[in-house]
Amino acid sequence: MNAAARVVQRLDLHVHTAYSHDGFSTPDQFLSACRRRRITGLAITDHDTIEGALALQKLLPLTVIVAEEVSTRSGHVIGLFLTASIPAGLSVPETITRIRDQGGLVCIPHPFDRVRSSHISEAQLDVVASQIDMVEVFNSRNLFEEANRRALAFARAKGRLQTVGSDAHVVGEVGRSYVEMAPFSSSEEFLANLRDARLHGRRTPLTVRAWIKLRKKLRGIR
Repeated sequence: MNAAARVVQRLDLHVHTAYSHDGFSTPDQFLSACRRRRITGLAITDHDTIEGALALQKLLPLTVIVAEEVSTRSGHVIGLFLTASIPAGLSVPETITRIRDQGGLVCIPHPFDRVRSSHISEAQLDVVASQIDMVEVFNSRNLFEEANRRALAFARAKGRLQTVGSDAHVVGEVGRSYVEMAPFSSSEEFLANLRDARLHGRRTPLTVRAWIKLRKKLRGIR
């Protein structure tokens, strides 16, 4: 195997910036954290906007996937490789259609985390299963490990590709979970390389979650 064949990227595929209503991290903080943790790429998945992703794509010397965690009427859906923001409040099928219309990819984050009101119901998941490209099978911020286990079982049962993500809202969370995969230059190549990716996941400590909750409270965010 030659040296080029051994090149891999380490990507955190679920990250929020200060452009999210509940995010707190700036571009400089991201760059410093990624260098320390050897993260070479990020999917910026701010809530209901791609402004942060577009800004960081220009500012960071990293691979930045323009993405969005869309608040549908029935839970969150992540679109990756987007060119325009998708409005909140649509149905899950309509949101998926809008992602597809941009040539984007569809990922379902934290689908079985019952602690979050933003998870998609099992009935809705079954309806759209064939339209999903990937399922987040490990989310660092899931409070109970059962949620991650069920997500993995669902992805395997439906034959969907698997991802992981830190779901970082502060820079200290970035890179807690990441995908190790070959470099890509398009969404199609990303999907192809994801099939052979290595997934790495670590849970976010409760102390970090408590600190974020306090910061959100001080900002007036529920």
